[in-house]
Amino acid sequence: MATALSAASPPPAYNTFSTSKSHKPPPSLWLSKPYLRPFVPSFHTKKSPFSAKLPPCSVNGDAAAAVEDGLKNGVLSISIDVLKRFIDLNLGNWIGSFHQFDCDGNLLHKINTKLSASSYGEDELMSLIQSLYIKQPRSISSDPEDELEWFEYKIKETNMFTVDKYQQIGFFPKEKAFALRYLTAGMLETVIRQGVLGEDDAGEESPRNLKLPSRRPAIVCENCLYSLEQDLRIRCFHIMNPQGILDMLLVFLEKRGSEAVIHPSFENSKDSDRITPHLGTWKGRSIIKRSGVYGATISEADTTAVLEIDENGQLVQDMRTKLDGSDVTTSVKWTGKISNNLVNYDGGFQMTFLQGGIYMGCPSDVSKSVQELKSFHLELCWIESPGKRQRLVRTYDVEGLAVSSTYFLETRQ
Repeated sequence: MATALSAASPPPAYNTFSTSKSHKPPPSLWLSKPYLRPFVPSFHTKKSPFSAKLPPCSVNGDAAAAVEDGLKNGVLSISIDVLKRFIDLNLGNWIGSFHQFDCDGNLLHKINTKLSASSYGEDELMSLIQSLYIKQPRSISSDPEDELEWFEYKIKETNMFTVDKYQQIGFFPKEKAFALRYLTAGMLETVIRQGVLGEDDAGEESPRNLKLPSRRPAIVCENCLYSLEQDLRIRCFHIMNPQGILDMLLVFLEKRGSEAVIHPSFENSKDSDRITPHLGTWKGRSIIKRSGVYGATISEADTTAVLEIDENGQLVQDMRTKLDGSDVTTSVKWTGKISNNLVNYDGGFQMTFLQGGIYMGCPSDVSKSVQELKSFHLELCWIESPGKRQRLVRTYDVEGLAVSSTYFLETRQ
């Protein structure tokens, strides 16, 4: 989502989707503070690769200070423009579906969703307000003829301070792509609970036959890519458990407007060949930006990626990059073992191939990267049409803080 994952109560005027009934989620899902402490990797302890870092105690005070500093430094106007473009990109009513996958790419649940997004305020006081509506299953006690209900989840607003300091945004306005950090998976847990259990949810910590995100995730990262052909987007979440291992993959497929999006390949959970559409030679451009609303472009480059299956049945990926202004081409080659829809590379990186021309990549063990003082990255790739793909890569430093994002647009040769 384009917001912090905590419940809030925006004015009723912003709730553009009507609901037939509203229920409170289990008490454990309500967040008692606007922001819970983030869990980020730390190499300062041997017991756990992750340590807690508390956010500032006064959000409003820090927000005001950030605005004042920006005015003094003459850079606030730049960040205001970025924030406005980010808010404008997210405005409207979004109809879609939520998909939960396990680490092997198996579809666990599909849930229909709606999202209403609006804004208020001007300049440095602009805020994005969003309400997520989750279609509930029929209750055991309900009448079969009753209309299915929608559960409303009001999301914490996004403003100048939250998007920069907490979510560490990586935003590409022209390319319509962004990456965000989250402190908890509370909203995502609510979607799964309400969309699968609905009114029959007894608030158990671990309901039977239902996989929920970790209550203390090491990393919750959203990568969002917009369609190049229509008013459509995918928002994909990596959730890493407290040990730094992939917990699950979550995908929102949404279309702006009043019509539900139809994506045939998402409907078919039994498709067996998800890797072949990604094979071939892809050439294009990449843009790297620092994280934060003041994030500047670090570099741009020509890129070539070759994916092929060798004679041993392994997936080989050869990535070549030539930075603008440089005559040097760097090359990185990985070889990975294929196991159905999961590829494990020798260097400790894994790719999970999903439906809809999507793959999501992450380290096999983030804690190992942290302990070895190595940066790491999370990746989203989307082939919307056979000859063109977009990729978004979120890079983290050795302490697990998002430092940059890279956007790729590539065509098949």
